[in-house]
Amino acid sequence: MGHETVKPDYSRTDWKGLGYLVSISSVFLLGVIAWPGPDEPSWHMPVLILGMATSVVGMGFRYKAHLDQKRELRRTKAEAKRR
Repeated sequence: MGHETVKPDYSRTDWKGLGYLVSISSVFLLGVIAWPGPDEPSWHMPVLILGMATSVVGMGFRYKAHLDQKRELRRTKAEAKRR
């Protein structure tokens, strides 16, 4: 039984990953605009920071799930080729 190596295809753009990067950038841009001024309640800043952080972390989790799914598809295709 021969061993085949499966090489990743880096020529294709990962549009989903690029979309997550754009979304993360937009979170920071919107956070800059929403940053509380000195006359606003003191609780606004921590809530804004927490909201931005949870949004970025959530996008990171979704991107990791996307990468896991792509890895599983590659593994399944390689296994199907071997059979």
